[in-house]
Amino acid sequence: MTRESASSQLLGSTVTATGGANLSGRAALVTGGGSGIGLACAAALAAAGADVHVVDLDAEKAKTVADAIGGVAHTADLADPDVIDTLPSDIDILVNNAGLQHVAALHEFPPDRFALMQQVMVTAPFLLIRRVLPHMYAGGWGRVINMSSVHGLRASAFKSAYVTAKHALEGLSKVTAVEGAPHGVTSNCVNPGYVRTPLVEGQIKDQAAAHGISPGDVLSDVLLTRAPVKRLLEAEEVAAAALWLCGPHTSYITGASLPMDGGWGAS
Repeated sequence: MTRESASSQLLGSTVTATGGANLSGRAALVTGGGSGIGLACAAALAAAGADVHVVDLDAEKAKTVADAIGGVAHTADLADPDVIDTLPSDIDILVNNAGLQHVAALHEFPPDRFALMQQVMVTAPFLLIRRVLPHMYAGGWGRVINMSSVHGLRASAFKSAYVTAKHALEGLSKVTAVEGAPHGVTSNCVNPGYVRTPLVEGQIKDQAAAHGISPGDVLSDVLLTRAPVKRLLEAEEVAAAALWLCGPHTSYITGASLPMDGGWGAS
């Protein structure tokens, strides 16, 4: 079985295009690569020829994905800054995707949870970018792709830690773009709305219980109320955008935030 067909089988769909990207000889590292958007990105990058390092807190998930795409699995808790030095530094494509969510009113938000989310979604990306940039600079080419969110550009109630972290990630991405430009390195954010991932499915379940309504009503009346396009985004669509940013016609796109929010930001 080829790497492309294995990636397709893992995603449960047919990967027929690589966005024009030929990533043979490139090494990629994807955090949170064991499921959801990270899994889709790892599979898409592998299908385009990259050697992919799959990083996840869940060892079994990381290994399953890595085995399927011919990659390398790394088990890592990104809340621990020391773990960054155990990950490879000779990386050409870095996808900062790992994240977590907690929903609570500001005056009730647990400070330790707030700090954990900043550590995983801001400090870890900073440390990873810092680690891989020398290799990218030496090669005169690199792609940093930061999985932000519509919440990197907009706010929602009860998500103070997540909104704070994604706004910080936006700033980090822009600084990386400015510093990396003379070295052939681009840095961009991808800003999805609600994506069909275990994280979002968990939110739907929690909000259904909290509000005493059905999961379908949560989807239509809570999550998608501000988006003109009334459906969840698929992880493969997000991965296609990430792959496009690695392609041959995007070297002038840097410091940008790519909305994939179904028109949320326009309404």
